[in-house]
Amino acid sequence: MPELPDIHAYLVALEPRVVGESLRGLRVKSPFLVRSIAPPIESLVETRVTGLRRLGKRIVFAFEGDRFLVVHLMIAGRFRWRKPGAGLPGKIGLAAFDFDDGALLLTEAGSKRRAKIHVVEGEAGLAEHDPGGAEIADLDVARFAALLREENHTLKRSLTDPRVFSGIGNAYSDEILLRAKLSPLLWTSRITDDEVTRLFDATRTVLDEWCERLAAEARDAFPEKVTAFRDGMAAHGRFGEPCPACDTPIQRIVYASNETNYCPTCQTGGKLLADRALSQLLKKDWPRTLEELEARRRPPTE
Repeated sequence: MPELPDIHAYLVALEPRVVGESLRGLRVKSPFLVRSIAPPIESLVETRVTGLRRLGKRIVFAFEGDRFLVVHLMIAGRFRWRKPGAGLPGKIGLAAFDFDDGALLLTEAGSKRRAKIHVVEGEAGLAEHDPGGAEIADLDVARFAALLREENHTLKRSLTDPRVFSGIGNAYSDEILLRAKLSPLLWTSRITDDEVTRLFDATRTVLDEWCERLAAEARDAFPEKVTAFRDGMAAHGRFGEPCPACDTPIQRIVYASNETNYCPTCQTGGKLLADRALSQLLKKDWPRTLEELEARRRPPTE
């Protein structure tokens, strides 16, 4: 799923292409894409895009008339910028938004159709689609610590909870935790003040670095390869490859379609998170979600 740096790159690329321009046409191929009825999506045609913003992991197009198009790309949804009137690609094409200077295509790989669009009216309608997570750029370390400790979860889950922090997902949480040298399965109730400060600094630094890097690329060309596995990542997607800091092979925990990548030397004191108990689960009943994984490792009530 595109995360904060990826969404930021899309906004950088889209701004000079669509802001101030009128939507001339709309082609919706997938019947599952538009999840709202009123106002109708067709009402946006021949109205001007007045701005863009990010709402968690959603991209918001502001239109004249105080209307907003909210696009949630989910896991496999992607944007492509093509010449005016370009056709939708085969099985993966979901919709096309036609402008004078180009067509913005929405695609989704795979057989499952999870990407979704809502058209809403007014800021109140838009607020209903806000998951509520805090923007890291708006926080100081004290507020970050308070949010982190509000409930007792693993660091991995807390960082990726859209109700706690905005825009962080599976990929960048791995990068953040390696930079902070903290275990992804450390409980928030057990994190020290010094560790909170390290995590806060790492979160801001990693997100800033990747936002700047991807934005620079987006200014040169429209993002065509938005992926969770990028060259230059230190942990995510690097299972078996050497940690950039210590050369220890990166390890992983796999659950459902996701994985957590970490360095045993830098983050867990040399211990593998897949201990004997979890190795048994790997064969018999490996958890399907991060929440289930947490439940199996939850410490006793103190």
